[in-house]
Amino acid sequence: MTELGTGIGWRPEIAEAVEALPGVDWVEVVAENVCAGHLPDSLTRLRARGVTVVPHGVSLGLGGADRPDPARLAALAEKAVALGAPLVSEHIAFVRAGGPLTATPQLEAGHLLPVPRTRDALDVLCENVRIAQDALPVPLALENVAALISWPGEEMTEGRFLAELVERTGVRLLVDVANLHTNHVNRGEDPAKALSELPVEAIAYVHVAGGVERDGVWHDTHAHPVPGAVLDVLADLASRVAPPGVLLERDDDFPPAEELAEELSVIRGTVTGARRGAGSNARAPRVGAVPTRSALAERMPAAGQPLLIGAGARVSGGPMPGAAVVAAPTAPETAPEDARQRLGLAQASLLSALAAGTPVPEGFDSRRIGVQSRALAAKRAGVVAKVAPELPEILGKGFRPEFLSYTRSRPMTGGYRRDALDFAEHLLVAGRPEDPAARRLLTEWWQDRSGNRPPGRTARLVRAARHALVRR
Repeated sequence: MTELGTGIGWRPEIAEAVEALPGVDWVEVVAENVCAGHLPDSLTRLRARGVTVVPHGVSLGLGGADRPDPARLAALAEKAVALGAPLVSEHIAFVRAGGPLTATPQLEAGHLLPVPRTRDALDVLCENVRIAQDALPVPLALENVAALISWPGEEMTEGRFLAELVERTGVRLLVDVANLHTNHVNRGEDPAKALSELPVEAIAYVHVAGGVERDGVWHDTHAHPVPGAVLDVLADLASRVAPPGVLLERDDDFPPAEELAEELSVIRGTVTGARRGAGSNARAPRVGAVPTRSALAERMPAAGQPLLIGAGARVSGGPMPGAAVVAAPTAPETAPEDARQRLGLAQASLLSALAAGTPVPEGFDSRRIGVQSRALAAKRAGVVAKVAPELPEILGKGFRPEFLSYTRSRPMTGGYRRDALDFAEHLLVAGRPEDPAARRLLTEWWQDRSGNRPPGRTARLVRAARHALVRR
């Protein structure tokens, strides 16, 4: 396993601060925010200094019912090569649903949504992970996600779900201790129990981040200082195994560089203190080995013998140097198509309720669905304001209420840039904004980015019909 050390999430807003922070061994960059052929100068300078850069994907949707998009995989692989990364990471989540598999409109969540911990979902996830592993030039690590909602009828705990995923695929884990805390508050899940069930030797690195609690719900904002409860989970993990890397995530409301440095210092101290307290009982990961669940310990070979991984498992991106790894000779498993369809229908139904206002699927908590729906809308507004900053400038204080009203009847069907264009078109079709000067500026902005004239009557009817179908 690659030793990463202590790192921080690289973001354009804090690029200069990150370069100046003392003791930063590595950084993580959101893969979709960089271009392999035009890396930001800051990342180039960091790499020249020997700082490791790891691309962190957010759009593959490996927990979704569809197989991974080859173009997205190729782009992630290209960025891993361009950055000289020792590994890449993604999430155990779905980010879109619908489409041909379910014969329903495809919707985009714009967010990482949890997969149900069922056999169907695990079978689909394992096949999707294998497809991704085969397409990537370096090992893959997958992150547990935070959730506001719980799926009904789950068959496994989070720890057992992740343990079996590792056993079947050999994938590494990116353990987000802030997400474990989030799921403790929101879903009553014990972080210690999850850690006790994890194959901790599979950990590639760890995320630490802040959040905030509102009305009994924990929001994983990445915009607040790391709370003591999250540091407690980090200490528990570090008492069990020496994490190869620990990274501080911050995505918004960035504090001064001095506060970031202090948070990094506290994180280092938490890990060091937990390791010192654990003493000889703590384990260090075996370099290069792909672990299986603790339940399989009896099947571990004697010293000096090669390690046999469970059926169909492999080491993503090829074996690590020095590892004695022999894959079992059986063919990799594939998820049954009916399992994909069942999962696809369930995810499409949930996402439609969250993003299009359709009825809440049976078994879900309606109140929590409402909280998650409002959170998705707020995130859409915030991200659109970032990718299209001209819109808040043109619309002023009316931007946010207009956009939130728009989300109630217009689920996202493409990325955030497409969402910004669709929102502007929606306003223009409705004859808004009322101020002629603002409407003229919005028209010019829309024309400049879409390459089109404002839609005529026929186009408006077609779009209205499409949105009506989405809401069914």
